[in-house]
Amino acid sequence: MKIDRRLIQALVIIGLATMVWLLLTIGLIASTLEPAPRGLVSEQLMPRLALIGLTWVFGLAAIGAILQWLFLRFVTAPGRLLEQTRVLLTASSAAPLNHQGTLETQALAEAIFQLAVQRDALREDVAAQITQANLSVQQEKNRLAALMSELTQSVVVCNLDGRIILYNNRARLQFKTMSQAPALAGGAELVGIGRSIYAVFERQLVAHALESIQQRISRGAGSPSAQFVTTTQSGQLLKVQMAPVRHVDAAGGAGEISGFVLMLDNVTRAFEEEHLRDQLLHGLTEGSRSSLANIQAAVEMLAYPDLDGPMRERFLTVVREEVTSMSGRISAMTQKATEGLKARWPLEEMLGADVLLATQRRIEARNSRPVTLENLDASIWLKVDSFSLTQALDYLAMRLVDEFDVRFFRLRLQVSGVRAQLDLIWTGQVMSTETVMSWELDSMRFGAESTPLTVRDVVERHGGEMWFERERVRHEAFFRFLLPLASVQEQLEATQILHNESRPEYYDFDLFQSSDQTSALDDRLLSDLIYTVFDTETTGLNPSEGDEVIQLGAARIVNGKLLRQESFEQLVNPGRLIPAATIPIHGITQDMVRGKPLITEVLPAFYTFAQDTVLVAHNAAFDMKFLQMQEKSTGLVFSHPVLDTLLLSAVVHPNQESHGLEAIAERFNITLLGRHTALGDAMVTAEVWLRLIPLLQAMGITTLRQTREAAQKTYYARLKY
Repeated sequence: MKIDRRLIQALVIIGLATMVWLLLTIGLIASTLEPAPRGLVSEQLMPRLALIGLTWVFGLAAIGAILQWLFLRFVTAPGRLLEQTRVLLTASSAAPLNHQGTLETQALAEAIFQLAVQRDALREDVAAQITQANLSVQQEKNRLAALMSELTQSVVVCNLDGRIILYNNRARLQFKTMSQAPALAGGAELVGIGRSIYAVFERQLVAHALESIQQRISRGAGSPSAQFVTTTQSGQLLKVQMAPVRHVDAAGGAGEISGFVLMLDNVTRAFEEEHLRDQLLHGLTEGSRSSLANIQAAVEMLAYPDLDGPMRERFLTVVREEVTSMSGRISAMTQKATEGLKARWPLEEMLGADVLLATQRRIEARNSRPVTLENLDASIWLKVDSFSLTQALDYLAMRLVDEFDVRFFRLRLQVSGVRAQLDLIWTGQVMSTETVMSWELDSMRFGAESTPLTVRDVVERHGGEMWFERERVRHEAFFRFLLPLASVQEQLEATQILHNESRPEYYDFDLFQSSDQTSALDDRLLSDLIYTVFDTETTGLNPSEGDEVIQLGAARIVNGKLLRQESFEQLVNPGRLIPAATIPIHGITQDMVRGKPLITEVLPAFYTFAQDTVLVAHNAAFDMKFLQMQEKSTGLVFSHPVLDTLLLSAVVHPNQESHGLEAIAERFNITLLGRHTALGDAMVTAEVWLRLIPLLQAMGITTLRQTREAAQKTYYARLKY
C-alpha cells in the first residue's frame, strides 16, 4: 500500500524529537551527578544502549501505528470524502458514498449524498422540461435518421475539414466493399463519425469540387452542385455528387458553406458495360467497313455486261461470303447485347422464404386454391425480380386451375449447387410437352390485365432455366425454376440491413462547429479531441518473453460521446499455445483462435482505425508494449498520443487505495459488462475516461499536454513492461 509522504515526515520529526529528548534527559541527569556516581551509571548503561535503542524503535513504531490510525481517520478520510464529492459533482446519478471516518464526517457524507439526490431530482425535472421543449426538434432529427437509414443511396455528410458528420447504413456497407481488409475491420477504418473523408478521396479533388460550387453560388445558382468520378484504393470506380450544406443567416436565407453532402454510386460495373458496348460497336463498325468495301467493289464489277461466267461467279462468291461474315458479326453483337440487357435487369437480394410467402398469398388470392410451403429455409437468399417471378408462378397456377382444375399446390425451395430450385408442385392430370411450351411462350394474361412478358422472358432475365417434370411414383408434377443465389457478400449486407434492430446513431451535427484540424494535438482541449479507447487480451503478462495478443478491441469517442456502433473487435491467432491457467480469465480457447488472422494482419487495420486519434487504455504501458513488439514485423509505429486511465485516476483521486479498472468503475457507478474481453474492457475504460475529463478540467488540466504531464508525475508512471 502506498504510504503518504506526510506520515513519513511526521514519523521522522517525532523520531528526531524523542531522540533529542532522550539525549537531553540523559545529559541533564549526568550533569547533576558527581564523577563517581556518573561513572557508575555509565558502566551500567553502556552495555545496555542496544536495549535502550530497541525500546526507542518499538516506541517509535507504536507511535507510527497510532499516527497511521489517526491519519486515516482524521486526515485521509476527509480527502477521500472530497474526492467522492467531486465524483458526485460530475456523475449523472448519485450513489451512496460509503464513507469510513469519524461520526462527524460520516454525517457530512450523508448530508452530501442527500444534496446530490436533491440535485438529481432537480436535474430530472429540468431535463423533462427541456425534453418537452425540444420535442419538435427531436422529431425532425428522428425523421432525418429514419430517412437516411432507409435510403438505398449512399450518403455521407462532412464539415469543411472533411470530418464525417453523418452517414447512412448503405454508405457503411459500400465503404466496407472498398476496404482493403473487409474481413477484419469491416470498413470501420474508412467510415465513422469524426473520421476524415480524405482517407477515401484525395483532398485536392474535394477542394476542387467545393471551389466549383462556390463559383456557382457567387453567380447566383439556386441549387449548386458538383460531381466527379474517382478510383478507390481497392480499384473501384465511384461517381460522387456533391452538394453544399449552408448556414442559415439571421434573415432565414442561406449563408456561408459549413460542410458538404456526398452521394456515392459505384459505377464500376456500369463503366465496364459501357466499355464493352463501345468495343462491340467499334468491332462492328471496323469489321463491316472492309466487308462493305468488298461488296461494293464486287457489285461494281458485276455491273459490267461483258463479264464472263467464271469471273461473275467469283464476285458473287465474294458478296455471299462478306454478307455471311457481316451477318455473323451482327448476330454475335446482338447476342452479347441481349446478355447485357439481362445482366442490367434490376435484381434484388431477397430471402427465399419471403418469395415463397408472397407467391403463396398471390396464388391463394387469385385462384382460391390452398398453397402449402416446403423447406422454408431462412438461410437461402435469392437474387431475383420478385414481382415478375411471382407473376410467372401465379400465371402458371392460373392456367393449371383453368384448364386442369388443379385443387391445391405446393411450393418448394432448395439449394442445388450454385443455384436454387423453386418448384411449383401439383397433383392431377398429366399434360403434354407441347402444352407446357405454349404456356411458356404465351404472353401472360390475368383476366383483363395483360403483360408483354412471357414465362420464358422472366426466366431469361434471371439467367435461369425452367422445365416440367413428373414424379410417377407420387403421381405428382411440377414446374422447376433454376434461380440465381445471392453472393455471400450480398447475403451479409442484406442481412445487416434487414436485421438492424435499432437505428444506429450515425450522425453528430456538433461537428459542424469543429475548429480547423491543423492545430497541434498537445494544445487541443480534451473535449475537442477524438479518442480510440482500446484493450488487449493476451496469452500472459510478459510481452518480452514471448506472450502474444489473442484479442484486440477498441471503441471511439467523438465530441464527448461513446460511439458503441463504431467498434473494432478481432480474435488473433497468437502462433503459440494459450496457457491453460489464463483461459478462465479471458475465456478464449485454442479452438477459438484457430484459423484467425495473425497480429501482423490485424494491426494494419487497427492502425487505420485509430488514425488521427488519441489512444486511451487502462494500464496503457502493458498494451502499448505488445503493439511496439510488432513494429519491426509490420513496419507500423504507433506514435499516437497515449493516455492512461490508471495514471489519471491517481491524478484526480490520490487518496484512493486502488486504481484498478473495477475499483474505478465502482467509484463512478459504471456497470461492468463483458469484463476480461477486449471490447468489453475497452467500453468500460471509455466510460471511465468520459468521467475523468470533467474532474481533470476542474483541477485546471484542460489540454492534452497538461494531461500527459500530470500523468507522468504519478507514482504508477514508474511501471515498466
